[in-house]
Amino acid sequence: MSEEKQGSVLDALIALERTELARYCEDISVDGAIAQTATLKLKKGQSLWSSKGCLLAYRGIDWTLKVPGGAGKALGRMMSGEGVTLTHIVANQDDAKVVLAANQPGRLASWDLSRGSIICTSGSFVAALGDVDISVTMARSAGAALFGGAGLFLQQLSGEGIALVHGSGDFVEQTLGAGEKILVSTGNLAVFSAEVSYGVRRTGGCLKSMFGGEGIFMTELTGPGWVMMQSLKKVTAARRQAGAQ
Repeated sequence: MSEEKQGSVLDALIALERTELARYCEDISVDGAIAQTATLKLKKGQSLWSSKGCLLAYRGIDWTLKVPGGAGKALGRMMSGEGVTLTHIVANQDDAKVVLAANQPGRLASWDLSRGSIICTSGSFVAALGDVDISVTMARSAGAALFGGAGLFLQQLSGEGIALVHGSGDFVEQTLGAGEKILVSTGNLAVFSAEVSYGVRRTGGCLKSMFGGEGIFMTELTGPGWVMMQSLKKVTAARRQAGAQ
């Protein structure tokens, strides 16, 4: 990371350089306090990917469901918990507008991928603009896959463009040095830089595991890199549907 791009990761998530933004859309604004929305203004021909169910309102666009990367990545996407397809949006006129929402309480933030690739846990990816590779990466250990809370497959965003991500509640930032570790409660991990290693660790003995309220395992992250946690555990689509029944 170059010196001019150092500083708070959370600041970099929220603030976009205007020259970079103009390459992909006319404007992005985030509104609201409890459950934020993002409004994107597009010129004719500009496009983006968004997570299914995030399209709140729009004008002057065409949209369809597609698999980013083609059929070869369909299985990995399905296993990541994000579904096989994403919504592909293209502006069919100037001054087009798209309003996106994560449908949960929390904050939205943007990330310029020229600063580095990111890994999103289930439900954290909202949208991507530009020449972005939306792929699926595997957890680096069997323990992380089975007990880490984020699952075996995680969504990786890389390339040149802007990512829009969601954190339930508030974002909590942690920067890790080489070899430095942090334990995160299952479900409170939102987004982290691609160079961070992801594993699990037992919370302790039987009493802690059974009555401590944190479960048997916690997510262990090892630097170098940055980690963005969320103060509320994200409610998955499956849990929302089950609660409605």
